[in-house]
Amino acid sequence: MKALEVASSIASIFEGLFLKPYRCPANVPTIGRGTTRYPDGKKVTMQDPPITVAKADLMLDYEMKKSLSSAIKYCPGLLGSDEKWGAIADFVYNLGAGNLQCSTLRRRINQQNWPEARKELMKWVRGGGRVLPGLVKRRVIEASLLKG
Repeated sequence: MKALEVASSIASIFEGLFLKPYRCPANVPTIGRGTTRYPDGKKVTMQDPPITVAKADLMLDYEMKKSLSSAIKYCPGLLGSDEKWGAIADFVYNLGAGNLQCSTLRRRINQQNWPEARKELMKWVRGGGRVLPGLVKRRVIEASLLKG
C-alpha cells in the first residue's frame, strides 16, 4: 500500500531511530521511530529496556496502520490519493487521531479545499508550547502532498 509507504517514510525522516527510551520535544517518553505506546497499549517509560531495529520497524508499521485507519475514518475522501492519505496518516501518527477529529483541518479536507487544508496543516507546528523547526519542516512536506 503506497499510502503506508508515504506515511512511514515521512515519520522515519522526522522521528529518527532511538533504540532506548528518550523524551521527545513535548517531554513524552518515546522509543523507536517516535512510538509512545507499545502494541499492547502500554505507555513507553524511561525505564524500558532497549529495543531492536526490527522491533522499532514493527512498532512503526503497527502504529502507522492505525493512523491510516484513523485518517480514513475522519477524512474518507483521502482514499482517492495515496499521497494525501499518507500525509494525513503521518499527521495522525505525530499528533494523534483526536487532534484530526476535532480540527478545522479535517473540515477543509472533507470539503476537498486543498489550499485551505494546507494552511490549516501549517498551524500544527508547536511542541512543548513553542514552534519547533522540525515540525515546520514536517508540515511543509505533508502540505506539499495535499495538492488539489
